[in-house]
Order: sequence, then C-alpha cells, then structure tokens
Amino acid sequence: MKILENINPKRVMSFFEDICAIPHGSGNTKKISEYCLNEAKKMGLEALTDSMNNVIIKKSASKGFENQPTVILQAHLDMVCEKTPESTIDFEKDGISIAIDGDYITADGTTLGGDDGIGVAMILAVLEDNTLSHPPIEALFTADEETGMFGADALDGNLLKGRKMINIDSEAEGVLTVSCAGGARCEIRLPAEKSVPLSPCYEIIIEGLKGGHSGVEIHKGRYNSNMLMAELLNKLTHPYNIVNIEGGSKDNAIPARTVCTLSTDEDIKAIATEFKNQKLSKENPDLEITVFERTNANSGFSTEASAKITAFLLSLPNGVQKMSEDIDGLVQTSLNLGILKTEQKGIYLTFAVRSSVNDEKTALIQSLKEITLRVGGTFEDSGYYPAWEYRKDSPLREAMVEQFEKLYGKKPVVEAIHAGLECGILSDKLSGLDAVSFGPNMEAIHTPDEKLSISSVERSYTYLCKILENI
Repeated sequence: MKILENINPKRVMSFFEDICAIPHGSGNTKKISEYCLNEAKKMGLEALTDSMNNVIIKKSASKGFENQPTVILQAHLDMVCEKTPESTIDFEKDGISIAIDGDYITADGTTLGGDDGIGVAMILAVLEDNTLSHPPIEALFTADEETGMFGADALDGNLLKGRKMINIDSEAEGVLTVSCAGGARCEIRLPAEKSVPLSPCYEIIIEGLKGGHSGVEIHKGRYNSNMLMAELLNKLTHPYNIVNIEGGSKDNAIPARTVCTLSTDEDIKAIATEFKNQKLSKENPDLEITVFERTNANSGFSTEASAKITAFLLSLPNGVQKMSEDIDGLVQTSLNLGILKTEQKGIYLTFAVRSSVNDEKTALIQSLKEITLRVGGTFEDSGYYPAWEYRKDSPLREAMVEQFEKLYGKKPVVEAIHAGLECGILSDKLSGLDAVSFGPNMEAIHTPDEKLSISSVERSYTYLCKILENI
C-alpha cells in the first residue's frame, strides 16, 4: 500500500510517490526520464527524449479544443539532494522515504524533492486524464535544472510548437511568477602548500543554521556556514594549520553546516564559544559551534597557506549585493558560496551568481575572477542562463489571473523572483514565448526540512485544470 494512496488528488499523489521512489538527483536523471517515457507509453501518447534525458510528451486536444494554440506544460526532473548528518541515504541508489505530517508531506532526514517532483506529477496526471478539456499539450520535462539548467540549455527548441507555457516550478500558492534573474556557476581552486605532521588537532563544527535556497532565501539574513567558519578562523591570533575544511554540497543551497579540522595551540574552545555568543541572532537562533579534540594529523596546510585560505575566503563577496530600485523587496544581484572543500593540493569553491541585470552579473563574475587570479588561484565560469524579462503583453498571464479570481475569490500576486527559472532559457529558444510559473505551497526547499502542503496541491491541480479549460 502506498503512503499517499488515499490522498487527493489521487493520481497526482500516486505519480509523486512513484517519483520519490526513484533516485533523481541532478546528474542522475536517466531512471526518472525512463519512467516518464514508460508512463507516456501506457497512455498511448507520443514521446521522445534526447541525450540530456529531457522528455517531451505530446497529447492531442480534447474534443472542441482542436483549433486552439498548443500549450506547453513544463517542470524539471531533478532534485537537490541534501540530508542531515545522521541520514544514511545513498542518493545515487535510494529513493526518498516520505511521511504524512498533518497537511504536509515530508521526508526522513532528506530533501523531499517536491521541487520539482510535484510539478512532474501534476503534468503526468493531466496527460493521463482523458476527461479534462484542454488544447493540444506538449509536456516538457527537463533534466539537471538545479545545477545550471543544463537540460533546458541543450534542448532543441524546434521540437516544440507551443508558444504559451505554464511552468510548474514555484513554491507559493497564489503567486504567479512572470520574471526571474539570470545566473551562472563559478568554480574556484586555490592552491596551498602542505606541512609536516601536526598536533594538537581539533575539529570545529558549525551547524544548526537554516540554510535554504540561494535565490529565494538569500535576503533573509541567514548565515552561510562557510563564510562563518572563515570569520571564526580569523579570530585566531596564534599560527594554525588547516587540515581539512568542508561545507555545503550544492552551489544553489545556502550551506548550513561546515566542518574544519585544524592544529593550533590556542584555546579554540573558548574562542568558539565567544564567537557563537556574538553571532546568535533572531534569524539564526539555533546556531551551534562545537569543538572536539582529534588525533594528530599526518599533514595539513602550512601556517602561511592556512592564513592565506582564511584571508581569501574573507575577501570574497557573498550574499545580497544589490536590491532592485524598481520592485520593493526584490533582490537584484547576489551570489552564494555553496560548496567549500579540501583537495589534495588546495581548496575548491563553487559560487552561484544571480542577477536580473546582465551587466551586473557579468561584473560580479569578473570581480570574483580578479580576486582569485590575484592570489594565484584558477577560475572557471559555466552554466550561464539568461534572465527572464517581464512581458507587458501576456494573454496567458491575464487568463491565469482571471481563473485564479474565479476559483479563489481574490487576485493572485504577480511578481518577479531572484531565483532562476528555465523560462528565461526557453524564452530565448522559443521566439515569442508567453510564460507564467506557479505551484503549490512548499517550505524549506533544498533542505532536509522541506515539506509540501497536501491541501495546496489539491487546489493548485484544480487551478491547472481550470486554466487548461479556459486558456
């Protein structure tokens, strides 16, 4: 028996539970792509895939809607794979263990993958249901959105005829997203010299932070554990040797836990306690900094290299760089140090850079590059995706606002967001594309606290069906 078997809308929930059982982290989308193709085959629908594991499924219009323009329904196949330190899941092989907690679907110590498994599930339910009224549908499931929108970027736009697109990849019911930031991924390597065997050794753990989406939550005052560790190391007045430093696993997730092993003769426990007391805040009330004595290390970075690493981290910009002057409360430009780890010959860092202004994005990336090259590091930028610009004339937006008012009895919020959506890339590929993004309520996406509202899914699916009937 499925956990969600008796939860409405039943077919949406059935598809979602199937998806949760399939490992589908970014870069591991072959099985979920095959699942979508197999479901299309069961439905008797035309389907195709490409080398990136993108999937397109086509369904003819229902009776009376044959002459209406084709609509694209779009969601992404991959999920962000984050887990608690206690979790034993192997994201490459294991599915997500889900549970029901009141009105919410949750996961056991991991991200749930509601972003964007529920979008995929809603679209599959529409494709399966032959009682719905709708225009011709092209269902587009893209791969590797979370790591740089690589699936959308590689997609052959000639495979799609539709020029109206409903993207189901938003996390707040009642909000229609009509514009988003562009972005890129920046990878940095800083070489560092090794030293001789070290003693005494300590392990510092910074944890208890909220983390979150590096676009959606970047402005909320949440600490980045990687940057916080650099600040703590900067408090040391005696020479020290970094043995290992690790924090975060996704560039688009604000890191909530960083671990650093180092050698020093300083009272690191007292310094860590004082630092924690200074940093506790309303936005970060559960911050924990613990120090453990560890066995001596065989080697680490020299004292000079360790000081250089700390200084380098502190010299890097992080977080919100500029707020929009046109839209109140909207972040215009930001970056997030999402991954920090030790390699054999130095350290490795990855940033997610975002901006709704292309020139600002370019300038910020160039600044990162210049800081890196000045200290002898190497720099690579990739995964560029364009901003999705606001469209003043949008018949789709007008239709979705109208149907929302009829269903909910109030107007939806129409907004731009700082997070990246594939609508920007797809708008570049599909000339004249009219796109809107929406979705059900989700909380704490990209973290092990992620949860998905059951009642919101039901309302959102009803809304989707009404849109298709009245688009």
